[in-house]
Amino acid sequence: MSASVEYEVYCVKYAERETTKSGSFLFRDPHDGPLAMDYNVWVLLGGGKRYLVDLGFDERYAKWRNRALLRTPAEGVRLLGIEPTAIDEIIVTHLHYDHSGSLRDFPNARIHLQDQEMAFATGRHMRHKAFRYGNYVEYVVDFVRALYDDRIEFTDGEGEIAPGITVHRVGGHTQGMQVVRVWTRQGWMVLASDAVHFLANMDIPNPYPAVFHVGEMLEGFRTVQALADRPELIVPGHDPIVMARSAPASDDLTGIVARLD
Repeated sequence: MSASVEYEVYCVKYAERETTKSGSFLFRDPHDGPLAMDYNVWVLLGGGKRYLVDLGFDERYAKWRNRALLRTPAEGVRLLGIEPTAIDEIIVTHLHYDHSGSLRDFPNARIHLQDQEMAFATGRHMRHKAFRYGNYVEYVVDFVRALYDDRIEFTDGEGEIAPGITVHRVGGHTQGMQVVRVWTRQGWMVLASDAVHFLANMDIPNPYPAVFHVGEMLEGFRTVQALADRPELIVPGHDPIVMARSAPASDDLTGIVARLD
């Protein structure tokens, strides 16, 4: 089944770091080694509107954790000729620091989030350091303020953001983790974000170790596979393969902005 609106989909890389294989798979493999990790946000264009999926992190977190920031998500969006103030809708897959920062740079957008994710980030589970390590309190406060400013639209499970864009709660990585399904010229694409950090997490399968519920993460892999029309239309959250297998938006944006559709 197709949708009435077809979207262009862009991946914008805003940061990178080197991690390890042993730190990226829950069940240990004795063959450890370095593993490159990309940090991305995604832009959807269609139906006369501009959508941003996730918010990356900004200078506040980069300075606090001494993380390298190649460009802010707002600067990345500008590379596509879009002013941050022109973003209409933001879909936030979950509230970890590298997906929920820089909300202040997009003041005019409506925000879409799962009920369970807001409850998770502000509720009893954040008593545990193991869960709140992935969050940054300043970003969570930004979302509380956005809620009080009537900017947040909540989804409970599955919902349609616009014709050709749906969200689906899968849980696992966080309690309210959601993925985004988008209709493109190639068919249904799934922006899995951190439901699938690396394709290998899903393909082996071997979950990413930062996990709230292992069972839901494993079931989430199956959900992502069922939602996408083809395996190559599954977009993992941090895998450098996304940039490697996709054409750049323009020659001067190679390795920075890729056209995914």
